[in-house]
Amino acid sequence: MSEQKLFNVAVVGITGAVGQQIIRLLEERDFPVGELTLLASARSAGKTVRFKGKDVTIEEATPDSFQGVQIAFFSAGGDISKELVPAAVKAGAVCIDNTSAFRMDPETPLVVPEVNIEEAFKNKGVIANPNCSTIQMVATLKPLYDRYGIDRVIVSTYQAVSGAGASAINELTRQSEQVVKGLEVDPQILPVSSLAVKHQIAFNAIPQIDKFLDNGFTNEEMKMVRETKKIMGDESIKVTATCVRIPVYYGHSESVYVELKSDFEMEEIRELLANAPGIVLEDEPAEQRYPLASTAAGKIETFVGRVRRDLDNPRALNLWIVSDNLLKGAAWNAVQIGEHLVQQG
Repeated sequence: MSEQKLFNVAVVGITGAVGQQIIRLLEERDFPVGELTLLASARSAGKTVRFKGKDVTIEEATPDSFQGVQIAFFSAGGDISKELVPAAVKAGAVCIDNTSAFRMDPETPLVVPEVNIEEAFKNKGVIANPNCSTIQMVATLKPLYDRYGIDRVIVSTYQAVSGAGASAINELTRQSEQVVKGLEVDPQILPVSSLAVKHQIAFNAIPQIDKFLDNGFTNEEMKMVRETKKIMGDESIKVTATCVRIPVYYGHSESVYVELKSDFEMEEIRELLANAPGIVLEDEPAEQRYPLASTAAGKIETFVGRVRRDLDNPRALNLWIVSDNLLKGAAWNAVQIGEHLVQQG
């Protein structure tokens, strides 16, 4: 039996939540790592991360960090990706980028493996990971699109604070304690850390994720609109989104209304979802069994339930979709892409 081919791998943004999940998945799934390069900002350089029983020292991420690297996972923010991805590509690496930097670039494939893995092999050095809320929705809609076609999607999201980073997680904890103790709440991070106005997230729902655009939608909502069309390869799909931040640590939930182009039987819909790759159908309302963020957290699958035909449109469905935003919504989707790449050598 021939030895498995190994690949030199870099992880950029190793100290962040997604970077930590990527390195964990690479170890748990026995990704064929030869040399491992861990990169972060200068302040983290010199620290170590345990990988397969050995301590690996973190280095400062610079344009010169990628000599010999074959696969590079990026999760350090869009500005860092814009600066360093071209250098990594020039050094010969294939970059799997978790940021929004290249998602809508016509030359860059935007990939969800359950939907369009074939696009990954058309890369010119960069493969983009979609937005977390988009990933779980299109992975669920793909089998329905293939069988019936899709005319329209209306989605409302209920997104965990971890999507806004560790500071938002800490903010939820701190504010929850303030509310319980009857203290004045002091918002500092959400809805958008770079803007002056802040709102309470504890025991609240904030109908804003990212900045508002001139059309009245937020940047997060427009990501879902544009990315869905690109990933599905169909600009004719009508998509509208409302994205809401809720006081949950991990796991994005979505209420999705989808209009199909042809008639369907509910039994076939359930069968398609139950057999779809990466999808777990949890839909037993009589037993109060349906997807929950609390049970999806820590799992790589996407969970679907509350599946029902619309009351007024016989060709429309309503779905409830839940997934861990740091795993399938980011790290796991990226590692999945990497696994497909190494399978092709």
